Amino acid sequence: MAGQLKEVRNRIKSVQSTQQITKAMKMVSAAKLRRAQDAIVQMRPYANKLQEMLSNIVSNSEGEVGMALAEERIVEKVLVISLTSDRGLAGAFNANVIKLTKATIAEKYPEQYKKGNVTIWSLGKKGYEHFIKNNYKATDTFKDIFLDLTFEHVQKISQAAMKAFADKEFDVIEIVYSQFKNAATQKFEVERFLPIPKAEKKEGVKKADFIFDPSREELIAELMPKILNTQLFKATLDSFASEHGARMTAMDKASENANSMLRDLKISYNRARQAAITTELTEIVSGAAALEG
Repeated sequence: MAGQLKEVRNRIKSVQSTQQITKAMKMVSAAKLRRAQDAIVQMRPYANKLQEMLSNIVSNSEGEVGMALAEERIVEKVLVISLTSDRGLAGAFNANVIKLTKATIAEKYPEQYKKGNVTIWSLGKKGYEHFIKNNYKATDTFKDIFLDLTFEHVQKISQAAMKAFADKEFDVIEIVYSQFKNAATQKFEVERFLPIPKAEKKEGVKKADFIFDPSREELIAELMPKILNTQLFKATLDSFASEHGARMTAMDKASENANSMLRDLKISYNRARQAAITTELTEIVSGAAALEG
């Protein structure tokens, strides 16, 4: 009985220690989430409008000079930029991004994958470790981006992707990331990076006729790389905020589960203690009765 009491006491201490860790992690993620959320909320309208403007320019400039990054080619080589995190304990965040990346490859590019022509640039250690372990063609060049997430570092990745597309190393580039909605909700997205997607034609809407000043070629050469840099930076900010939202939610649930476990363990401990006391009293009474007899 004493051994059972000691075991329950040890479990209670263990759960309490774990709960302290989960509460601390929740507070840290909540603080980081506030900054990350402010960054993406301010960035998203600007980035979306730039992307819409770029798509409209591409749609109205078919076959013109300076549109190399919008060139539609037969898809033989594919690049997937997958954004995960560096750390775990974020619920199903990393698993969902990895699952969507693999599903996108299986559904859109099965033939290219069989030929070994699908490359994954994993932004985040968790994704890289999984893809390497499962024999995907993954590169670790950019996996440490979240150690110092700045526009300058993301720009280098974007420029490398644009150069690879322009040099025909890849015929299509997709971004797989988690779009931040709120602390408890993330929307997992696949977004075309290159070639630049054209704006969807809507019935009854006339084709936009822009007046360019300076010339169309100068604007395209200047704006296109900047807008693409902004698009990838938006995706990384979305992913960063989603990670901390998912971790904060996961740690909150873990703390609640620890409370539930502590209640059950304390009930078990009190029952075992009462049983031990009852047994000792019974032994004392029985001993006294035997002596009197």
